[in-house]
Amino acid sequence: MNTDELDWNRALREQFEAHWDHHVRARLQGLTDDEYFWSPVPHSWNVRPRGSSTAPVQAGAGEFTIDFAFPEPDPPPFTTIAWRLGHVIVGVLATRNAAHFGAPAASYETWEYAGNAATALDQLETHLGSWLAGVRDLGDTGLRRPAGPLEPYPEASMADLVLHIHRELIHHLSEVCLLRDLYLHTHPTTNGATR
Repeated sequence: MNTDELDWNRALREQFEAHWDHHVRARLQGLTDDEYFWSPVPHSWNVRPRGSSTAPVQAGAGEFTIDFAFPEPDPPPFTTIAWRLGHVIVGVLATRNAAHFGAPAASYETWEYAGNAATALDQLETHLGSWLAGVRDLGDTGLRRPAGPLEPYPEASMADLVLHIHRELIHHLSEVCLLRDLYLHTHPTTNGATR
């Protein structure tokens, strides 16, 4: 294969799209509110109704906030599916969509976190769609430009940023799938069968 003719933009998008389409999307279908908020260990970081958290930082603009601390404790607290989805939706996708693709400004402090699983999955689909469309619109030339001052490594290329975001998505969404597996095997339904 001649690498001069390789569509690098398509290859970078497909890195995540294949994972999403063939591994993750189906695994997230049917996510319940019980799973979404489930805390398998005490003192987990979560998304909670405003005013009900004891975390040092409770970020969010709506009825629900996300738990944080600065600096992060060592070891960091365990995080729930709700927390992990909130992190992916806001910190991984929405802030990057705003910084690079013209989406509305987003931050942990100003976000309206989902109070149920269905809303969180809708937010994920929306911001993932915006991200992938934005990456597509970069073309190969846009992948070569610097990521810019809104990123921790401003001189890194947009291709480097795309690879980083896709690693983050694969990593955290795989954790969500694992937590669903753990929930499945520890919460039998009332009829004795599991989901």
